[in-house]
Amino acid sequence: MSTIPENYRDLLTTKKAFANLATLMSDGTPQVTPVWIDFDGEHVLVNTAKGRLKDKNLRVRNKVGLAILDPENPYRYLSIQGKVVGVTEEGADAHIDKMAKKYMDKDTYPFRTPTEVRCIFKIAPEKIHTVG
Repeated sequence: MSTIPENYRDLLTTKKAFANLATLMSDGTPQVTPVWIDFDGEHVLVNTAKGRLKDKNLRVRNKVGLAILDPENPYRYLSIQGKVVGVTEEGADAHIDKMAKKYMDKDTYPFRTPTEVRCIFKIAPEKIHTVG
């Protein structure tokens, strides 16, 4: 596992930087989705609803790519190739509320539906590329 350089961790923690998450479809083609991200000091965390395309792809094919642009300087970015090393529903509802606070300044995630089940994917960085 690779370590995120200290001087790029702000893109994962304090800045409202969206990541473009690339997963793989069953035929091998990439599927890319903008996502909110979090960081536990070692892994990138992505929260999604069970049953979405990225959820299905990540459960079957654990290789991912993330491109994270600095919202204040798009010429500074962090690119991560990694793999999913865990998924859990535990704490996922509280986590999406935490992400709503970070990205939207809302105390609770406003787009939750009554039937959705949230889950958190834990991604271990394997290769890291930085610019800027």
